[in-house]
Amino acid sequence: MSSLISLKNDVASVASDNWTLVKLPESQVEERKQAGKVVLFKLTGEQTVTEAQVANTVIPETGNVIVPLSVFIARQQALKTRIAQGEIGVWLATHELLETLTQAQADLNHLPFIAIFVERFADGRIFSLGNLLRTRYGFKNELRAFGDVLRDQLFFLKRSGFTSFVIRADRSAQDAIASLNDFTQPYQGAVDEPRPVFKRYNRGA
Repeated sequence: MSSLISLKNDVASVASDNWTLVKLPESQVEERKQAGKVVLFKLTGEQTVTEAQVANTVIPETGNVIVPLSVFIARQQALKTRIAQGEIGVWLATHELLETLTQAQADLNHLPFIAIFVERFADGRIFSLGNLLRTRYGFKNELRAFGDVLRDQLFFLKRSGFTSFVIRADRSAQDAIASLNDFTQPYQGAVDEPRPVFKRYNRGA
């Protein structure tokens, strides 16, 4: 069964995926030791994709494809026609800067699709990225979360502007849908409802 949950008119369902995700080739990424543990550092601004990876990334010649941000930037001219035809989406990891994307593509709504990859469930940057894409940059098209995505995140990802979610492969997308209704009336304003609860209801005298 598909791992993709899609929101259409605020109704969630398990859906088939019409987009092909293009991944970077494997590479030796520097590991550093801290406090006796091996950790992978992916701090903002740190280069984690090599030129060889970008050059060796294979993009299908037809169909709708989601390419890594670094590949999109490097091959933007070659993909120009397909971008205009709405066949090219972009994905970026949580440590990558949205400004890098906006410098390459000033009007993000020329892209039909943006996806955010979250490597670890506990990485909250994905919520900030979704919010910024919807509010600061005015992105109106499909926004997807994928990677280490679990049901406990879905309600908050939806509030941050995400409209589709690829649930981790070892979990059930059908079971995860229920989490989108975990709360009926959130107190805070967010992307899906900017008004806080005290502005949504007139309590009267």
